[in-house]
Amino acid sequence: MSDSLAHARTAAVATAEVVLDGDVARPSRLTVADLRSRPQRSAAVAFECATSGVRHHRFTGPLLHDVLTAAEPAFDPARRKDRLRFLIAVSGADGHRTLLSWAEIDPDFGRAPVLLAVAMDDSPLDSAGPQLVLPQDRCGARYVSGITAIRVNGGYSAWT
Repeated sequence: MSDSLAHARTAAVATAEVVLDGDVARPSRLTVADLRSRPQRSAAVAFECATSGVRHHRFTGPLLHDVLTAAEPAFDPARRKDRLRFLIAVSGADGHRTLLSWAEIDPDFGRAPVLLAVAMDDSPLDSAGPQLVLPQDRCGARYVSGITAIRVNGGYSAWT
């Protein structure tokens, strides 16, 4: 591999971005540094991994709810509890995807302290990209590393 190609790949990894879009007024591209500038929470977690057993880690990052609220989801104020029909799709660089409901992370309902981790075990995730952390999950299947996209979708509008 040429030096310029290696440098280009290193630069691309070092500036990993998360595309935040969907039914939001303020879509954005976020880096780990952007996420680190927000109020941080820490969580010591233990979760089961199908391939390596129980894993123990400490993650730090902003709450997913806070990051998404700042993007101004397109909740309809004329519809009572409209936010409950919204879904959150999270995609990782390795193709891993998961789905959450707004109700899971909303303080008025599930209050799950879901993080967009910027550090794991005190090691920054700048080059790898942020990781979705669900401290309440027993299984690690919804922990998405190297997040590349978060899409907010008011998907249940067809029900009304």
